[in-house]
Amino acid sequence: MRSILSYIRHMARPEWVKTFFLAKTAPLSTPPHFREFPHLTGKECTHCFQCMMICPAPGAIEVIRTDKPGEWKPVIHLGHCIRCGLCVEICPELVLDAGRVHMKNAQDGTYMQFQFHITINPVTCMGCGSCTVACPVNKEIDPQLAAKGTSTSDEVIMRVYKGINTVFHEDKCTGCKTCEEQCPTRSILVARVLEPLQISEET
Repeated sequence: MRSILSYIRHMARPEWVKTFFLAKTAPLSTPPHFREFPHLTGKECTHCFQCMMICPAPGAIEVIRTDKPGEWKPVIHLGHCIRCGLCVEICPELVLDAGRVHMKNAQDGTYMQFQFHITINPVTCMGCGSCTVACPVNKEIDPQLAAKGTSTSDEVIMRVYKGINTVFHEDKCTGCKTCEEQCPTRSILVARVLEPLQISEET
């Protein structure tokens, strides 16, 4: 009972009432590190689709063809965008912007680059070649690719070599993950690797 009366007396103090009813918070301001939703800069999109490939949020961005002949543009779906800014940083034509991303990159002399890394588990891989045959890039490079994933060309991304699926040109992978879907033992994994690089003084 004593504690309740003490609590009521505390709440009845003019200072407490004033603070409770007239409290004001500081106006909201955008932090300097905050990234806004990406927006178009007006520069020409070359529909390289790197923004779509780098985006970690499914359905957040798509590159579409406009009504004008030969014109493409990225469209941001705000309900899916997480404002990470990766699409802005990866775009080679500076088609997108989001706050101070470009200014920060120019100041630091940095740029982003990504590639796909292929990992094959040698323990579970049966060397059946399903992934090698299904790969669309492999098919384009070597149309004569055999049913078991064997090929005479070393220019393919991967092929069965001495009974083991071997990666030859990881740099040609487009990250479509068709190989993952076709693998019966889930022994192959395609991962997206994002690498921040420093612009060399020579360039």
